[in-house]
Amino acid sequence: MWKEKDMDGHKKALRMYEEAFDLFPDSIDTSELNDASILAAWLNDHDKAFKYLNAFVAMKTAKNGYPSWRYVVGNNSEVDYKNLLDDPRWITVKNIALKDKALFYDKLREEEEEFYEVHKIDFEQMKDVMVLYDNIRNYHPYKTKQKQDYSITFQLNDSARTSFFIHLPQNYNPEKKYPLLFFLHGAVRGNRLADFQIASWVLFDWNRYYTKYAALNDVILVFPRGSKEFNWMFPDDGFFMVPAMLKSIKKAINIDDNKVFISGHSNGATGSFSYLMKLPSSFAGCYGFNTYPKVFTGGTFIENIRNRSFINFSTDKDYYYPPHANDKFTQLMKKMNTDYHEYRYNGFPHWFPQFDESEPAYRILFSDLVKRERNPFPREISWEFDDDRYGTIDWLSNIKLDTLVERKSWHKESNFRIDKWLKYDKNDSLVVYHVDRNAFDFPRKSGKIKAEYNDNVFRIETSRITSFSVNISPEMVNMRKKVQIYVNGTLRFSKRVGYDRDFMLRSFKENQDRKQVWVNQIDLSLNHY
Repeated sequence: MWKEKDMDGHKKALRMYEEAFDLFPDSIDTSELNDASILAAWLNDHDKAFKYLNAFVAMKTAKNGYPSWRYVVGNNSEVDYKNLLDDPRWITVKNIALKDKALFYDKLREEEEEFYEVHKIDFEQMKDVMVLYDNIRNYHPYKTKQKQDYSITFQLNDSARTSFFIHLPQNYNPEKKYPLLFFLHGAVRGNRLADFQIASWVLFDWNRYYTKYAALNDVILVFPRGSKEFNWMFPDDGFFMVPAMLKSIKKAINIDDNKVFISGHSNGATGSFSYLMKLPSSFAGCYGFNTYPKVFTGGTFIENIRNRSFINFSTDKDYYYPPHANDKFTQLMKKMNTDYHEYRYNGFPHWFPQFDESEPAYRILFSDLVKRERNPFPREISWEFDDDRYGTIDWLSNIKLDTLVERKSWHKESNFRIDKWLKYDKNDSLVVYHVDRNAFDFPRKSGKIKAEYNDNVFRIETSRITSFSVNISPEMVNMRKKVQIYVNGTLRFSKRVGYDRDFMLRSFKENQDRKQVWVNQIDLSLNHY
């Protein structure tokens, strides 16, 4: 249909559709009726065009889940039907579609309101700090849900919004805490924002094994929708999306805070890796299919993997990131003794999840997910960053850079050279070509902090850091004893730390985390001069 460029071709395509309609009257789908109506409109056969238009608008929803009104009042409708716009029948069809659209969004809003419906718990009335702390840790406002699948709108800014699709286990029980897995789609430059999503878009085809193994393991799936401007890879404008969506979901659904995970394919896998590098505190582990392991908005500080884990499923015929580079990256991860694993599948291209042979990779992913938990209070932290927006990792927060001073001798750059890449030639054959590039870029100076605690004593080393905060939890320290903090070998704090009610409330509202609960914060400023 779309390849034909002249009237004869369009006539032939329409004739083929009509023959198919006669042969298979019980299998006619909305999208096929739409195609036939467009062809008839191109041919200026108004009667046939409106015959098919009226038929598919009456069907309301296609077999693929698309609402029929999108075909009539969507982005391309007045281009597809330009020859019909002066026909009085067009106004009638368009009005029906607009009514259906309004009803569709009314239902979507009702479902979204039901999704967010919870029991009201007023923390503001709790004056006793110990009562407040216990109530935060045992926060449970959750209700049963009427549906398994929800499309939830998400406001990006004053003028733009998108959505995330959430798929609950079949017998979701609000009394039970569930693992949650984000999936980040690829091809961010070719996607557009969508203010709603439907199951047929996200749960099947390439994502069929996420759906299968999430059902087997009672895992909640979340599918954010990104675009060229707002995504998890580049630029940074959309990087807030996933943490903000998680916070929103935690208000409505009983999530196990220590079992939140993130995965993706291609650009989505790069996004998963980027959250590990820049903002990992909410996650227990990260995964990627056909990953390009690099941060595209700044430096790639790979030692940050020490704070969490990453599993990469790679293929040997991937133009996105070559096996030769993956081998070097894996060697570097082993040398650093990080929790990183790569599984190589030979004979497959970049679109590996499309193949049935990818199923064993999902078994590996979910086997890891089931047994892995976040440690919300790790004894040791090592964190490097080059943007103050990402100066937070677990119990260290508000870390600020001071790049005017020299970095410490232990603050070193890790990188390697890539000399081979893969690409498709004009015959669609995959060929090796030689390159000479660093694996990572470091466009800005970075700061680094290393910290540990034991028996109420914190020992912290800094490089190019001007200030930071230490978050305190009764799970970490004995609140009846002094907390001591040594910074670069000097005792900078030695006091008992109490429960700060206002800080507890602000912190919980910001993170909605019932496991990583902070009761106070110690702010430390460093003077280098």
